[in-house]
Amino acid sequence: MTTTRFAPSPTGYLHIGNLRAALFNFLIARQQGGTFILRLDDTDPARSRPEYAEAIREDLRWLGLTWDREETQSARLARYDAVAAQLRAAGRLYECFETPAELDLKRKKQLNMGLPPVYDRAALKLTEAEKDTLRAERGGYWRFRLDHKRIEWEDGILGPQSIDAASVSDPVLIRADGQVLYTLASVTDDTDMGITDVVRGLDHVTNTATQIQIIESMGKPLPRFAHHSMLTGPQGEALSKRLGTLSLRDLRAKGVEPMAIISLMARLGSSKPVELRQHMDEVIAGFSLSDFNASPTKFDEADLAPLTARWFHGVPTADMADTLAALGVPADTADAFWLAIRENIDTRADIAKWWDLCRNGTTPIVDEEDLPFVREALESLPPRPFTQDTWASWTAALKAATGRKGKALFLPLRKALIGADKGPDMKRLLPLLQVIPKL
Repeated sequence: MTTTRFAPSPTGYLHIGNLRAALFNFLIARQQGGTFILRLDDTDPARSRPEYAEAIREDLRWLGLTWDREETQSARLARYDAVAAQLRAAGRLYECFETPAELDLKRKKQLNMGLPPVYDRAALKLTEAEKDTLRAERGGYWRFRLDHKRIEWEDGILGPQSIDAASVSDPVLIRADGQVLYTLASVTDDTDMGITDVVRGLDHVTNTATQIQIIESMGKPLPRFAHHSMLTGPQGEALSKRLGTLSLRDLRAKGVEPMAIISLMARLGSSKPVELRQHMDEVIAGFSLSDFNASPTKFDEADLAPLTARWFHGVPTADMADTLAALGVPADTADAFWLAIRENIDTRADIAKWWDLCRNGTTPIVDEEDLPFVREALESLPPRPFTQDTWASWTAALKAATGRKGKALFLPLRKALIGADKGPDMKRLLPLLQVIPKL
């Protein structure tokens, strides 16, 4: 059975860049009838916050990315210690003592000599006495000893991949203060939880190579790996500098709807055009990793506004029932009201504005030269109840009586009734207006 995971760190809010990994893994699991796990990478006690963890849950629920179970890495520290002990016993985990400054100096020397800045494994040459001396001075940290051979895998997006392990530093798995780092925790969780597919950003390709060797050293089966492209801004600029303004909660505050985001992100960077979907099931059915490539993917926040508006235009009344009821729209009026206004909605906040107009009226806008015509027109309105035929019969009578037609006939009436020169079809809106202005 397909099992995927999304493993954010609760050290900040989810942003549009995080979302791609969450969405892709969710879609794969749902498409295959499998399991989608939310796994909080909260092993850093100094930066992880409960409020960020709850914000992650809230954002995922808002988007409709429901998970089948939740795991927290902070609850699995004993398991990571046990795996680390196994790796030490197998001779694959070794203790190092260089300070950050010493490592930086080594890298600079290697670069000056034209060599790749790869850790030189100096710690493997230390005697036990030398290690004891260094332990007394500073804490030791632990690296995984890679086999210097070519690491190969078939990537679900990139195709065949091959990395020479000798060109990569032995990864640090445990810090000097004892904190377990991402690589060890992730590999342990993926193998223990039966993760079958790992989909993440292109920046994790080197991590994948080292993790493959760690998994193999543990005698565990490898998951399938796929690495999606990285997002850039609309001009190809690095998006990382703007991610603080592209949190999902900020987009929500701007009125962006979940299906606008989901529809865009499920196709952005693929060979297929972006298609607005009304429901998640449609997105799941049309998703395939094979449609994506490694080319940088341009993301433009401006694309979300028109997608949001178009989504509203196709939403049936039943899907808006709770929203309309919360605004006080009577159940027997909801359908007529929603069908009248939905093509004039840009964000959810607009719904309240149109209902306020229908319920309370507005200040009419009347140009001075139109005042006599508008005053007489309002006085000639047929008695209630208005129907969808009222607007046509009323304006036809006015046309016959005044000779006005087209814009000269309709626009002054619209501006007087709704206080704007644009809006819903007046034949639908007029029956909903509970207050007709008087001049």
